[in-house]
Amino acid sequence: MPGYNQLTYLTKEGYEKLKEELRTLKTVKRKEVAWRIQQAKELGDLSENAEYTEAKNEQAFLEGRIAELENVIKNAEIISSVKRPAGGMVEVGAHIQVKTEDGKETEFTIVGSQEADPKSGIISNESPLGRAFLGHMVGDKVEVQVPKGIATYQIVKVF
Repeated sequence: MPGYNQLTYLTKEGYEKLKEELRTLKTVKRKEVAWRIQQAKELGDLSENAEYTEAKNEQAFLEGRIAELENVIKNAEIISSVKRPAGGMVEVGAHIQVKTEDGKETEFTIVGSQEADPKSGIISNESPLGRAFLGHMVGDKVEVQVPKGIATYQIVKVF
């Protein structure tokens, strides 16, 4: 989770997705949780009321997520997903093609931490791999500390 008032990079699509999640949490989920709390209160003694405790815990989680989303949205910087000139520098929003020492080629997209999905090749600018690529250009070799040691990647293409 980003720190309070910490700049967060988002694509336009990611920004809109978070705004929609926030809207849903505020307009739909809050009402649902409030209704569950009210229903649980009607069951009587709150000190031994599991439904009430569960609903209050859900409310606390919900309010925490709302606060987090509001902070991320307030401090978001929208990154462009426009095509970059071939040979350009790797920056947040870039799509890159890299080659490992054994010749295997892989593509990555570098995004902010809120949108990362490493299994799909979408990596955070804050991850060790993402940080290592930032600022480099086509032809550069980049070394990254991985669990098995050091991995070396050569940047083949930035697009």
